[in-house]
Amino acid sequence: MKLLIVDDHGVVREGLRRLLSLHFCAEIFECADVDSGIAAFKREQPDIVILDLNLEGTGGLEMLRRTLATDGAARIIIFSMHHEPVYAVRAMRAGARAYVSKSAPVDELIAAIEKVAAGGDYIDHELASRISVSPVIVDDPLKSLSIREVEILRLLGQGKSMTVISESLGIAYKTVANIITQMKIKMGVDRTADLIRLAVETLKS
Repeated sequence: MKLLIVDDHGVVREGLRRLLSLHFCAEIFECADVDSGIAAFKREQPDIVILDLNLEGTGGLEMLRRTLATDGAARIIIFSMHHEPVYAVRAMRAGARAYVSKSAPVDELIAAIEKVAAGGDYIDHELASRISVSPVIVDDPLKSLSIREVEILRLLGQGKSMTVISESLGIAYKTVANIITQMKIKMGVDRTADLIRLAVETLKS
């Protein structure tokens, strides 16, 4: 088996290499960014890619898309710090075969690799249980937002503060805060920072 790890943190890559070496008889390759990751994928033709979402530049979702454009049968596991359902939903819809949070037990990643290697899909247990009760809709979660919510999401993605948003839209600051709270519920995220991150990704796409 060939495994490719794409993560911008050297400590994470080294830790994964040691961990996976204990559980699998595999050649393991490492990359720190999207361009080198895609080059390594084409060169080494790994059986499975273990991909972080937070890569410098265009990010992990862009590598996911570009890799699948190169090889539609590529088997990619997202291994991310994000444990909110919306990230898993978006990654799986984009073509990932598995999603495992970095806060999940080690056994979850091992299970994901085994399941994907056997041709299946996998989401770590905590995330799977949250998705089953999450307001994140089956279709693109962004479609659950109203026109006003999308407008505010885009302004957040442009780096606008809630004060600036309230002034530019001519609505009360408290109204903006309430709308943002509702968006977090709809999108399945806990923090405004995660909502802003999603807004930035939306503006890229």
